[in-house]
Amino acid sequence: MTSQPFSNAAARGAVDLSGLSQQPAGAPAQGGGPRQGSPVVVEATEATIQQIMQQSVSVPSVLLVWSATRGGQEVVADFAAVAEVSGGRFVLATVDVDSNPGLAQALQVQQIPMAVGLLQGQPVPLFVGSQPKDVIQQYVDELLKVAVANGITGRVDVGESADPDAEVPMSPEHEEAFTALERGDFEGARAAYDKALAKDPQDRDAQVGKAQVDLLERTTGVDLQAARQAAADDPSDVGAQLLVADLDVMGGHVEDAFLRLVDLVRTLAGDDRETVRLHLITLFDVVGNDDPRVKKGRTSLMSALF
Repeated sequence: MTSQPFSNAAARGAVDLSGLSQQPAGAPAQGGGPRQGSPVVVEATEATIQQIMQQSVSVPSVLLVWSATRGGQEVVADFAAVAEVSGGRFVLATVDVDSNPGLAQALQVQQIPMAVGLLQGQPVPLFVGSQPKDVIQQYVDELLKVAVANGITGRVDVGESADPDAEVPMSPEHEEAFTALERGDFEGARAAYDKALAKDPQDRDAQVGKAQVDLLERTTGVDLQAARQAAADDPSDVGAQLLVADLDVMGGHVEDAFLRLVDLVRTLAGDDRETVRLHLITLFDVVGNDDPRVKKGRTSLMSALF
């Protein structure tokens, strides 16, 4: 990829969407974005942006800023194809800057196409510039991992309009896990993933899902500033360091989390060292083994161990 998703800048909200909720409701633009009528691909206008932001409280969303007059149709079509096969796991909202200059200004658009994730109304910058379909899929996968880790697991009802070539629907066990997460039932979600693993011990999605549930449970209700202060006050407090690493992963500071724990492995011995090593491996699972940051983290861990 040309840039990694969920960088430190992204986690801080480099795109300011605070003004969007104040956009006046005007007449819908007549831009004619692709795939009109799809439940997962919609057109964002100054009249509909508030509704789209509200929907992202429960369903992950992506704003894809493009221009109908500057040849952006291909990236929109590729992104729409990714959305159509997602089974309703996220909504793609296209923003034609030619028809919506007010939105373009609010989004601080400097280059198009530009993709910005929305989780609970908060922006997560993804990428700028054209990207091939497989790279778009990687960014979406990362966004959905962060969404699940934050309990944002709602779906759009695609009904019979779903693409017949879409991905295989989730198993009953995975559906049960998502439903449990939606109501904040961590034990129920964990039990559902355990059932999936009992049926198929190689079910990678269940393994990752269980790790994400554990992470969400460990960090729910934690005071971020207090946790960071505790870790800073006592660098030898293994529990405090592990908690801050968890919070860093939740906030998108993945490399910071990995570095913190690798440095701990270098300085610790015995049971404490093993505790940190195993915890780091669970965070690798949460982020995903195909992520280049995980590959780098595993190399650093091996170096620290040997």
